[in-house]
Amino acid sequence: FFHAMMQSRLLINASDSSSLPICAFAVVADNTTTMAALVLAPLLSLSFTIHTPASLSRRAAQQSPLGSNLRTHSSQPLMVLPEDATDVSRRSLLVTGVTVAAALSTAPAATYAEGSAYPRLLIETTEGPMEFELWNDVAPKHVENFLTLAKQGFFDGQAFHRIIPGFVIQGGDPNSKLGYGPTGTLEGADKSKVAKWGRGGPGYNIKAEFNDRLHEFGVLSMARSNDPDSAGSQFFVCLGRLPSLDKKYTVFGKLTKGEDVLRRLGAAKTVAGDIPERRQGIQRVDPL
Repeated sequence: FFHAMMQSRLLINASDSSSLPICAFAVVADNTTTMAALVLAPLLSLSFTIHTPASLSRRAAQQSPLGSNLRTHSSQPLMVLPEDATDVSRRSLLVTGVTVAAALSTAPAATYAEGSAYPRLLIETTEGPMEFELWNDVAPKHVENFLTLAKQGFFDGQAFHRIIPGFVIQGGDPNSKLGYGPTGTLEGADKSKVAKWGRGGPGYNIKAEFNDRLHEFGVLSMARSNDPDSAGSQFFVCLGRLPSLDKKYTVFGKLTKGEDVLRRLGAAKTVAGDIPERRQGIQRVDPL
């Protein structure tokens, strides 16, 4: 089935508009492959979209370029989503894209040095604490930068401004300190401030340190724009195995304690734009 899909030009796209990756895909199939896909997909609990060349052309024509370059703008543009997807269908598309990408991936599991004395980090959230080890052997500049910002209190009082169940939680934007209403929800929120979430940073960029560590549950990785060297302070934590992100975003750590906390954060109710309805706070971040 997957061979047939690949022969039919399976397109797995990870484009930039949210500082983190969103997977979408389409299948261009002849009649034989289409029938095979329709018969086998339910058995594999997968769903997909079949497009003709004409519909793909129309879709491409409808896409509008998004994003700005961090070297000339003080904002981090978000990842591109299909502009015609509803909030519900978009989530289905995200999960489906990740599922197919995972099924097609043949990347071997990364190996780590047992007992390595990695620097450690504590992130206190409104759902409880999470501890991470920081991989300074593969991303030394990113680890140094994150620890420096943590010591300065840069992350304290922020929020996870973007949550996609089954995919990632994203934080690290200083703009997320403001915007929620007085009850900590979007009721009475300042829309002008909410609109800035996902576009803030420390005012500088870090050169990419792509490496062989895998994007899997609990892995800490840096968000960026379409410029590989545009990471600053925004980060995301994976909620599952995400092979389409490997070697495209800088992995620099992994959760060591607090899996239940991460799962609760990842299950937060959201509204359009993947914005948590209730503030999922980053109370403080401290090196251990």
